[in-house]
Amino acid sequence: MIKYIGRSTKILGTSKYIPEKIMTNKDFEKIVETNDEWIVERTGIRKRHLALDDEKCSDLAYRAALLALENSGVSADQIDMILVGTNSPDTVFPSVSCKVQGRLGAVNAGAIDIQAGCTGSLTALTVAASGISSGIWDKVLVIGAEVFRDIVDWTDRGTCILFGDGAGACVIGVSEEKGGFISTRLLAEGTGHEMLRLESDENNITPVVKMKGNEVFKFVITVMPKFVKKFCVDSGITPEEIDFWVFHQANTRIIDGVFKRLNVSQEKTLINLPEYGNTSAASLMITLHEAMEAGRIKSGDKVCFVAFGAGMTLGVLLYEA
Repeated sequence: MIKYIGRSTKILGTSKYIPEKIMTNKDFEKIVETNDEWIVERTGIRKRHLALDDEKCSDLAYRAALLALENSGVSADQIDMILVGTNSPDTVFPSVSCKVQGRLGAVNAGAIDIQAGCTGSLTALTVAASGISSGIWDKVLVIGAEVFRDIVDWTDRGTCILFGDGAGACVIGVSEEKGGFISTRLLAEGTGHEMLRLESDENNITPVVKMKGNEVFKFVITVMPKFVKKFCVDSGITPEEIDFWVFHQANTRIIDGVFKRLNVSQEKTLINLPEYGNTSAASLMITLHEAMEAGRIKSGDKVCFVAFGAGMTLGVLLYEA
């Protein structure tokens, strides 16, 4: 576990960008053997947004970035680093973050993409807070962005129904206010790398998402509650003392299971899975923005970010608003 003992680092502004195109569960009934009731019962998802044909991951990331800068009152040339959590970049290289940096005119910023499955934006937040706390950077733009439209197998009902496209962003910076990022822990369980992966096969020349859904479910339900409880002990706080949880939106059954094992009420979180589906690394940033916008996170609140993803990867981050 890492404790932030340097400069206070706080969230200065947040944003989201959601594509206009919507695909409902009813739409899936036309392409795979499924129905609305089956999808809702197993996932909690009712619809998801998809990028338009001419929209790429960097486009969504850029739009979210513009809004985050506006909402934080920070100009592009004040940004020292751009970190993008994504699993669906336009190209292997150059990175999404470099494309965003160029379009923003963030002339003083470095740019790094982080690929850690759905834990990507939490990992980016951890890196950003570490850099600011230690004095390396003053302001960092963190983005989570995904366009899964092109990497799902539209004939596999076990995966194509799950994912949506979108982007969320935040600007974090050094602050004279008390609070800010308190502690964090990242963990990998690489022996589970085959549970969730992107690869080609005899039916798909282009790599597509492959997932062993039951194994992912069992892994998260078993490992995540213990991981979070241990983190809370090390951070000197109990799960019950957390005021708000920003939780990765993967599946309502997973959210239900983890919260029950933590003995925490779901009234302390925001669930947007029915509207967006699983937006992977964008999920946490979108949820953060909606929680901030709705006034669910108040000054002085203890906020816990929780994510898990392909790898397998786990992440948790404690913040005082």
